[in-house]
Amino acid sequence: MGIETEYGISAPAGRTGEDDLHPMQLSNHVVKAYGSGAGTSADGRPAGWDYETESPLRDIRGYEVARSSAHPDQLTDSDLGMANVILTNGARLYVDHAHPEYSGPEVTTALDVVRFDKAGDKVMAIAAQRASVYAGRQIRLYKNNTDGKGASYGTHENFLLQRSTPFDRVVTQFTAFLVTRQVFTGAGRVGIGQASQTSGFQISQRADFFEAEVGLETTLNRPIINTRDEPHADAAKHRRLHVITGDANLSETSTWLKVGTAAWVLRVVEAGTLGTDLRLATPVAAMRAVSHDLSCRVPLELADGRRMTAVEIQRVYLERCRALLASPAADGLPAAGRAEAEALFAAWQETLDQLATDVTLLADRLDWVAKLALMESYRARDGLGWDAPKLAAIDLQYADVDPSRSLYAALAAKGRIRRLITDDEIEHARTHPPADTRAYFRGRVMELFGSSVVAASWDSVIFDVPDRPALQRVPLLDPLRGTAEQVGAMLDACTDVSDLFAALGR
Repeated sequence: MGIETEYGISAPAGRTGEDDLHPMQLSNHVVKAYGSGAGTSADGRPAGWDYETESPLRDIRGYEVARSSAHPDQLTDSDLGMANVILTNGARLYVDHAHPEYSGPEVTTALDVVRFDKAGDKVMAIAAQRASVYAGRQIRLYKNNTDGKGASYGTHENFLLQRSTPFDRVVTQFTAFLVTRQVFTGAGRVGIGQASQTSGFQISQRADFFEAEVGLETTLNRPIINTRDEPHADAAKHRRLHVITGDANLSETSTWLKVGTAAWVLRVVEAGTLGTDLRLATPVAAMRAVSHDLSCRVPLELADGRRMTAVEIQRVYLERCRALLASPAADGLPAAGRAEAEALFAAWQETLDQLATDVTLLADRLDWVAKLALMESYRARDGLGWDAPKLAAIDLQYADVDPSRSLYAALAAKGRIRRLITDDEIEHARTHPPADTRAYFRGRVMELFGSSVVAASWDSVIFDVPDRPALQRVPLLDPLRGTAEQVGAMLDACTDVSDLFAALGR
């Protein structure tokens, strides 16, 4: 699993008389500034992205949209000449939809997702600082999901599933989970409606932008369940579930719960053991209802006529996950995986209990509650209504990636936000790949032989090897091959890319 995030970007006017730059140009400056001197190919240019195996128009439901009829935003298999950098931690940094995007490497634990997600925030902070010098103006990056004026940009999760799991089961059993998990994954937002046309505060930055239950799109007519069939792995074995409903979280606890609970619910879906019909009568309307309900107590109507709150629905999912962990099906789970699951379930339980009693108790763990508490303190002190521009500015400043400006960072520095990982772990994850997935091979070859890497993708790396007449592609279709245990010693023993291919041949 992993997370990819598009960051909000802005810059005030530059030097006198200088025209404003388009956000795509600004984003290009950001990516190039961070990648300068690193991740370069044999001719000195940044290594490109290999789009050969990408298929953004292929739908899980059994068809492929014609390029001629697709919206331009769906054509993500072309870089339009924008900067692209493959990082030594196995991540990808590039320009997507006029935003700088950090796509973290594949990992196998929820806590590793947190580490590499926070590493992405640090990458962006460094990139913004460097780009500001290069562009001659202050470039600001924000880890949020809307500009408050009608535009939304995504924070997407990716989970590798068994291809054999019926997709209709994913739709019918996972939708209610995504709709109701906002109570602990929401980042908080000033404004109601896509363009903030109604004053107020809501739990999620993304909820108001969803308009369909199931679909292929990600930037228009957004669906709760995305059907893109682009596994980035062996398509006969795997399906990648591209989850686009999540908020951009700064809280480590919110991110940990977001991906950890989703991964376990998907295990239950794969196992076919949910055992309870949790289909919602109107999922899109429920998505907004949950986000607009700060009490977390408004009942939602299920397809069978029952009514349950978001917290009550989440409790059912938690019970089913605990039942799977206690079943023989989980006997092969490694000890570390079982320990993380038990810790995750305990935190999930505590969070739901406190949401059901007093949400303010979670101000030290959940983004939306921390942000709401901050807003209410300003409202009480200055007598502000929810339409006050100052509150919109606070909303934005909470998400600033610059630690010297970020209100989230200020809260964390004062010990008012719980931490799950250390700053040293984040710095290590910024420059080093995870050890237990193919991202290890991708990241290490960028570190050791970056000048010989022509292009890369999630499932391959392409090299220019001096003693070979053609470019050499190393396939990485199995996400669990290319780990430190498998190739670490071999990579350490190679002095150049020719040594690497001699070793691979052996």
